[in-house]
Amino acid sequence: MSNMEKMIGAKALMTAMEKEGVKEVFGLPGGANLPMYDEFARCNIRHILARHEQSAAHMADGFGRVSRKPGVCFATSGPGATNILTGIATAQADSAPMVAVTGQVPVAMIGKDAFQESDIIGMANPVVKYAFQPRTPGEIPEVVKKGFFIAETGRPGPVLIDIPKDVQQNESEMVFPDEFKIKGYHPWADPDIVAVEKAIDMLLHSQKPVILAGGGTIISSAFAELQSIAEALMLPVVTTFKGKGAFPENHPLSLGPIGMHGHAEANKIMSEADCVLAIGTRFSDRSVGTFEEFERNLKIIHMDVDPAEIGKNQTAQLAVVGDVQMNLRIMVKLLLQKAIKKSEETPWIKHVKETRAYWRENLKLHPGEMGAAKILRKLRELLPKESIITTEVGQHQMWASLFYDVIQPGTFFSSTGLGTMGWGFPAAIGAKVAKPDVPVVDIAGDGSFAMTENSLATAVLEDIPVIVFVLNNFTLGMVAQWQRTFYDRRMIGVDQGHCPDYVKLAQSYGAQGIRAQSMDELDKAIRDALSSDVATVIDIPIDPEEDVLPFVAPGTSLKDMILPS
Repeated sequence: MSNMEKMIGAKALMTAMEKEGVKEVFGLPGGANLPMYDEFARCNIRHILARHEQSAAHMADGFGRVSRKPGVCFATSGPGATNILTGIATAQADSAPMVAVTGQVPVAMIGKDAFQESDIIGMANPVVKYAFQPRTPGEIPEVVKKGFFIAETGRPGPVLIDIPKDVQQNESEMVFPDEFKIKGYHPWADPDIVAVEKAIDMLLHSQKPVILAGGGTIISSAFAELQSIAEALMLPVVTTFKGKGAFPENHPLSLGPIGMHGHAEANKIMSEADCVLAIGTRFSDRSVGTFEEFERNLKIIHMDVDPAEIGKNQTAQLAVVGDVQMNLRIMVKLLLQKAIKKSEETPWIKHVKETRAYWRENLKLHPGEMGAAKILRKLRELLPKESIITTEVGQHQMWASLFYDVIQPGTFFSSTGLGTMGWGFPAAIGAKVAKPDVPVVDIAGDGSFAMTENSLATAVLEDIPVIVFVLNNFTLGMVAQWQRTFYDRRMIGVDQGHCPDYVKLAQSYGAQGIRAQSMDELDKAIRDALSSDVATVIDIPIDPEEDVLPFVAPGTSLKDMILPS
């Protein structure tokens, strides 16, 4: 135990966060969290002012995904707290480490419908790993220690700490613990050597094995292990959309993401496979289509840190529970010990490579100069391979899935589970704060960017020069595509009316705004953005009728994908 020291709760909060290594907080002040804000004047933590609490949460989320340490956001009580709920739910759906700290009305006023009171603990409980509400100042140091531990261990996620105003203001003798216990929380599971041996055996005795890498592969940084296993056993690698970038997409064994808007070759091979090593994936409906059809002829080896995921959506023949990087390391060691290495090209691998070559050659693309595929391939060509990509949610996100190849693993992030429009831009700001020396680009659509564009103020005033790459079809493109496809072209509520002008909007914030209407203009715009020391918005008008294809319609299986005609 550390020495005792007398201080107010707000100071204890900041001191405890400094002990956790927090250097930045994204947030907005208000009446109920002013004592915390007053402490920024006396601590070494940088406050980054968001323009909306939801964006503060997304910034913390982006920071957490890139740094692998919990991002921190602050909000006041009532509407401030309810505004961060979407950001918390997004982090929970995508297993992103986050600590959200909210102010609350004084303890004596809780339950009395006081001004700006909301039961944020009750509201947030379904979308957090855990929620704390210290009722005395002396509880704060241990609550912070536990909160950070829960957020970043096991399957990461968001933790909420809701602190009543009088608990922030009152003094107490503080003890900053080095050790603590959390009853019932056991995030560590030892590697399962027996299960890993069985997994190797199942893969070796399969005719058409594949690896399906999910988001858990990226969270655990199991990139080298995944590549070693794929190369040793000559296994083709597909990913979920959240797992995109777990494996270099220019690798000969890479087929890219499967799913609703997966690569044609990935969906084709996945539907033919007889055994899958599924690493850190929850078998989302968007990835696998219909659950029954997906597992019909497939033996599933499910490797995951969260035992609750095993058998939830798909029946697993073999479960390998525990940290996926640790289990994959055991697999690499066993393969080396047994000297198992397939060097010859099996008929399956030959078929995989032929399928990959066929679809990369023959997938019909938009004929115009400024089609989505050409635009995103130009971005890939000019960006350094270590650049970090975030995306918004919509057609542009799925075009990024199809046409932007991730070369350096762990550099591509998107809101996949909740599909939160407006996530990508504030998340890019958080990512840039975590890695200031790397270019960070938000691949955006006009509809999604419009939801959190006011974060341009944060990017400019806080000197966080991210790039927003807007594929602008002046419409809510994904909804419009569904209305074209399933609702007989009844286009309701999707026309954005060429409003606003994103170049002028960017300039009004003091950012750089560039419109690119040809490939030459786009080439120059990307180069200008990369050399700029302020945030840049590149507005790229595209055809509003361009659809994202291939497409696996809801309720169908991967083999039923709709292809461009």
